[in-house]
Amino acid sequence: MNVINGKIDCKPAETGYDESRIDKLNERLQNMIDRKLVHGATYCISHKGKIIANGSLGRNNALGEDTPMQPDTVFGIASITKTFTATAIMQLVEDGIFNLNDPVSDWLPQFRKKPFSDIKIIHLLTHTSGLYPDGGCFDEISPKSSWELVSDAFRLWNKEGGFDWIAAGISAGLRRPVGTEWQYSSFVFCVLGEIITRASGVFAPEYIEKNILKPLKMQDSAFELTPALAKRAFVCDEDEKRYLDYIISGNMPERNDEQKMWDSIPATGGGLSSTVRDLVRFGNAFVYGGRLDGARILGRKSVEKMSKVQLSGVPDHCWGAQEPNRLYGIGFDIRRTPAFSYSDRTIMHEGSGASSIDFDLDEELVAAWYVPFNEVPNGWCPEPLYNVQNIIWSGLI
Repeated sequence: MNVINGKIDCKPAETGYDESRIDKLNERLQNMIDRKLVHGATYCISHKGKIIANGSLGRNNALGEDTPMQPDTVFGIASITKTFTATAIMQLVEDGIFNLNDPVSDWLPQFRKKPFSDIKIIHLLTHTSGLYPDGGCFDEISPKSSWELVSDAFRLWNKEGGFDWIAAGISAGLRRPVGTEWQYSSFVFCVLGEIITRASGVFAPEYIEKNILKPLKMQDSAFELTPALAKRAFVCDEDEKRYLDYIISGNMPERNDEQKMWDSIPATGGGLSSTVRDLVRFGNAFVYGGRLDGARILGRKSVEKMSKVQLSGVPDHCWGAQEPNRLYGIGFDIRRTPAFSYSDRTIMHEGSGASSIDFDLDEELVAAWYVPFNEVPNGWCPEPLYNVQNIIWSGLI
């Protein structure tokens, strides 16, 4: 087992954490690598505001090349991006620009007719808008995904006026009445990004970088990778390797019209890249009431609001779930099942592929890990996510 250790602030025992559990974590991660569940792993753990573990194992690519995963490997955090989008929305709430109970139609004219006019900002943040969810959530026959509808509409666009990606994406209507079912949707978080853009006057990814990433000194996080970050990025496939090489060389090919269209849509549903250490900085800002190292990204009451369950009696049937009462905060998942061992005041989010962040507000414990799936059944497996969380939390003394 070859573990590469990154810089830590102190020994685990100094914060009341059992260091032997880090050894167990490395052992289990290596076991998953050996069993080809994951290509590699990188993780960072903070307790009481101090980094107590930052390590990596396995490969930094899915191509079979012997480049080792690093503690500072850059990776696409996928849906964890949604937590940053939700934070940006709450910043605008704090500034009095709007409140969560305001209709989406106040900002987006595409929502000014039935059945969309009943959708409020809070519905987008909690995946209860009624709009069709991500592809694969349900086995039932349903209309094309929002992104397929956008792509189809663009190909039929006659180039008169600006292309309306929002109208195209919601053209299938609602799958369920507003507020009646939890249906996971990345598209609605891009809609939230458009609200951020219109409310702030700044393109949403740039707003997030300016108002969240920079204040928290998350220097290894970006929506568009720099050459330096691209050199440290995990390589998922040959297409991504070519793309990263373009960035590194500075010879990016000219974007065609359809690519430019996609570039104009805020990637606030899953477009951010980061490192586990940067994600822990984000988590510690929540643990400490919206502040970290003198920087303020939120007020304490906003953190409390985001970390409380916002739904009541709303069922979840995504991916075969039979949950009659889905627990969800504002942009954050809140799960209270036998699978997890953290405190009741813990918020979390997964990123497809896979990665996870968990912030235990009671224990002041923050963990982020990236475990790129290899040969997992049906493209998802709980072991590198749920089981890893339990190992990390078992170290609390």
